[in-house]
Amino acid sequence: MTAQLIDGKTIALDIRKAITAGVQKRVEQGLRPPGLAVVLVGNDTASGIYVQKKREACEQAGFYAEDHDLSADTTQEELNALVDRLNDDERIDGILVQLPLPEHLNADEVLLRIRPDKDVDGFHPYNVGRLAQRLPELRPCTPAGIIALLDAVGTPYKGQHAVIVGASNIVGRPMAMELLLKGATVTVTHRFTGDLPRFVADADLLIAAAGKPGLVKGEWVKPGSTVIDVGINRTAEGKLIGDVEFDVARERAGWITPVPGGVGPMTIAMLLQNTLYAANKLHE
Repeated sequence: MTAQLIDGKTIALDIRKAITAGVQKRVEQGLRPPGLAVVLVGNDTASGIYVQKKREACEQAGFYAEDHDLSADTTQEELNALVDRLNDDERIDGILVQLPLPEHLNADEVLLRIRPDKDVDGFHPYNVGRLAQRLPELRPCTPAGIIALLDAVGTPYKGQHAVIVGASNIVGRPMAMELLLKGATVTVTHRFTGDLPRFVADADLLIAAAGKPGLVKGEWVKPGSTVIDVGINRTAEGKLIGDVEFDVARERAGWITPVPGGVGPMTIAMLLQNTLYAANKLHE
C-alpha cells in the first residue's frame, strides 16, 4: 500500500478563492474590505518568512492590511499600547501577533489583550472556551485547517480512534476538541505518555504535532490510517521534514500529508477565513 497524498496547497487555494469572492461581494455591496493587522516583533528569520506569506495572502484576497514591524527591544507597554489601538480601530477585523516574541515580552499577556472578536488566531481563552462548549466562532487556525483537509478527502470520524501526538495550546488541545465535535474518539498523547508506539498503532486518524523531527516512526503507523503531520522541522542540510518518518509511513497509511505542502498552507487560509468571518458576522 502506498498512501495517497493530501494536497494542502490545492485545498487551501480553493478556500482562498472562495474568500476572495467573499471579499468582492462585500465591496460590491458598498462595505469595506476585511482588515487584518499583522504585528512582528524582532528579527526572527522563520517568523519573518511566515509573516510575509500572510501579508501576500491578504493582498491577494483583497483585504485591507496593516503591517507593524517592531524592533526587538520593544517594551511590553509599547506592544500592549499597539494592541489597544488596533482593538479600537474599526478598520481592523483581525489582529495577529506573530509568535514567538522576544524573551523579555510576555506572550500570554499580549494574546489576552486582543479583543476576542478580533482574535483571528483563535488563541484567546474566550474562543477556545466556545470551542469546548460546542459553540465555535473564531477557531484556532491550524486545527480548523486540518479539519478542512480531512473533510476534503472524505475522512470518516464517527467511530474512529483519533490519536494526537502533542498537547500544545496551539494545536493539540484545540485539535482534540475539533475531533470530538466530529464524533471521533480522541486520545491525546504528550511527553509523559508511556508506550507511544502502542497508541500510534491504534490510530485510525493520527495527528502528529509535537515539533520533534521523526518522532513518529513509520513502522508504528496503522495500515490504512490517515496521517496528518503538523511538524515543520529543518534539518542541518536545510531540508524541511515533519514529525513523522514519512517514507516508511507512506507505505502503510491510506492518506498522508507531505511536509511541506500539507498543513502549512491551510493555516494561512483559515486565518483569512476567520478574518472574513469577523468582518461579516462580528463587526457589522
